[in-house]
Amino acid sequence: MQNRWIKWPLILLSGGFILFLCFYASIYFGFFGTLPTTKELSSLKQAEATQVLDKDGHLIGKYYIFDRQPITYEDLPQHLIDALVATEDVRFYEHDGVDNISLFRVFFKTILLRDKSSGGGSTITLQLAKNLFGRKKYRLFSTVINKLKESFIAKRIEDIYSKKEILTLYFNTVPFPDNTYGIESASQKFFNKPTHQLTLSEAAILIGTLKANHSYNPRLFPERSQLRRDVVLQQMVKYKYISTARADQTMNQNIALDYQYFNHDLGLAPYFRSAVKKELNELLKNHKKPDNTPYDLYNDGLIIYTTLDAKMQFLAEEAMKEHMQVLQKDYEKSYGTTAPWKNNKELVDNAVKDLTMYKNYKSQGLTENQIKDSLSKKKDIELFEWEGNITKMASSLDSLQHYLKFLNAGMIAIEPSTGAVQAYIGGIDYRYFKYDHVSQSKRQVGSTFKPFVYTAAIEHGLKPCSYFSTREITYTNLDNWTPKNASEEEDPYLNYTLEKALSTSVNTIAVKVLNEVGISKVVDQVRKLGISDSLSEKPAMALGTDGIKIKDLAGAYASYVNQGKAVQPYYISKIEDKNGNLITSFEPEIAETPAYNDYTRQVLLEMMKSTVEKGTATRLRTTYQLDNDIAGKTGTTQDNKDGWFVGITPNLVTVTWVGNDNYNIGFKTTTLGQGANTALPVFAKLYQKMSRDVVFNPITKSKFEEPSKEVLQDLDCKSEKRDNLLKRLFSKKTKKRKFNKE
Repeated sequence: MQNRWIKWPLILLSGGFILFLCFYASIYFGFFGTLPTTKELSSLKQAEATQVLDKDGHLIGKYYIFDRQPITYEDLPQHLIDALVATEDVRFYEHDGVDNISLFRVFFKTILLRDKSSGGGSTITLQLAKNLFGRKKYRLFSTVINKLKESFIAKRIEDIYSKKEILTLYFNTVPFPDNTYGIESASQKFFNKPTHQLTLSEAAILIGTLKANHSYNPRLFPERSQLRRDVVLQQMVKYKYISTARADQTMNQNIALDYQYFNHDLGLAPYFRSAVKKELNELLKNHKKPDNTPYDLYNDGLIIYTTLDAKMQFLAEEAMKEHMQVLQKDYEKSYGTTAPWKNNKELVDNAVKDLTMYKNYKSQGLTENQIKDSLSKKKDIELFEWEGNITKMASSLDSLQHYLKFLNAGMIAIEPSTGAVQAYIGGIDYRYFKYDHVSQSKRQVGSTFKPFVYTAAIEHGLKPCSYFSTREITYTNLDNWTPKNASEEEDPYLNYTLEKALSTSVNTIAVKVLNEVGISKVVDQVRKLGISDSLSEKPAMALGTDGIKIKDLAGAYASYVNQGKAVQPYYISKIEDKNGNLITSFEPEIAETPAYNDYTRQVLLEMMKSTVEKGTATRLRTTYQLDNDIAGKTGTTQDNKDGWFVGITPNLVTVTWVGNDNYNIGFKTTTLGQGANTALPVFAKLYQKMSRDVVFNPITKSKFEEPSKEVLQDLDCKSEKRDNLLKRLFSKKTKKRKFNKE
């Protein structure tokens, strides 16, 4: 009887042991999924985010599926390593990948006794195995199967790698909050600094999030995150990594984030990053990896060096937002109850038909009433507002009308000697307005085209002191077309020099100068300036009725401070692989020969200086109190649809545009819609901000060269003269003549 009480427990125990061995062996030999081999573990490869850097090497964005940036062990500050070990694995340097003491506790307390407070029993190496290979769900014993699989992998990792290498692998793969992988990505995202610069407090905050990424996210739950940070610091004291005094001092510090949005829609320069990505997709088609496979922008950890100046970009975005917020209010106020986005049914109906949803419904065979019903269904929608986004019950039709009212903006600033893009704004907010007005949009350029007309005129022998009458002319061979000036009060008996005509942007004279020099010569001049967009080649071209891209306009204007040579704005300087090996680099595209002679260049530059000193851009001096060396040209298109300003300084050329995305909606008045009021202030505010920072002194304090004596002599004349009495008596306010199209 006694033997029976001993026999059966032994049989059961032996049977259980054999079953466990079989279970153990089945996991080891891959019955629940093949384990990675030593060879596979020796060549671990993780997807890495492509980094986008500004001209000084500052991180401005990433392209990724998993936001991960690998670093080396030398980049890890010791207090970061100590925080991890003290919190996650105090016996890390003693075990072989599996902490048997902790695992024994987990097996009996957590699994058998269901005591969740006993801890996870996981080591850093076990966590690394989980980070690298993930976990699968099984019908029974998922926790046990996954733990055992990870223990096999962990032991193999420990056989292959040193403790330093394991720590490096861990820090490069561990997930942090906000879909961030690896310590470098987390450091850049939450504190805007590389890992090696993390303070003790910052390191403890990030280590604290490892317990629960969402719950201890310092962006979402700062108070909870701070409490968890203090637990990490107390653990470091407990295991003698830091003193109590240092822990207390650190715990008295509040969390201070410098959060960076590296996703596609948020953060610095989203339009620029999108433009760079499009260019990269084309460029990488022509380059292969050493194994002849194509590069993967989202997984291969490429390093993209761009031309952007992150600090200037920040100030440019700030300037744009400050101005546009005020301008939007004035714009809506000017329309009052007659706003076209509310009262013009035809305009709204046409806008509806441009909606992708409308086109999809139409292709499905729905009637107009059915489509209208579908588009009228209300739901919670977040809507953009300058004062702060709002969420309300609204339909697709409501949303359309809401966005029809918004003015948009575009801006590019380039280095005129190379074309390197320093700042780039494609619109007011990339989340809601994806269309890029720098690289995609072709809007009528208005009076910013006039300098090209005058350049051709001077280049072909017209002297800057040539006088032209401001009087209106009806061109009989152009359906009696009568170009008019912006000001109805223009004295028809006045004659202006070319300098005065350009600086005050007189339309009637611009057309007369075009008539004098000939359309073909002006078109040829524009082509030499690198503008390949189609031109109407009609007299109205002098008034800027053709559409030209912002970046092409900037490249052409650069010629006036670049020995007459136009440039092609470019974004990328070089591309490297994740190991720093050069894939390709880019040289500036500068015209080989000047588009015009240096005399012409100096004359036009002096004319555009006059625009700032006494012409349409004087508010740079009066309202904004800028005393920098600046030349420029304003532009306003027909019915006040577009406002432009081109600012030229010796080392920076800036083009700004403002208008409504819907071309049927312009400004209600010229006073409000003129380029000097809509586009110029963005440039002015940017220059005010740059002028306050010594970093930009090479730009803001740069001086134009002195013009030659010949240029000064040829410009030395009265800017205007009036017809004598006899001529006035026998002249009509409006003359009729034919336009010379040659």
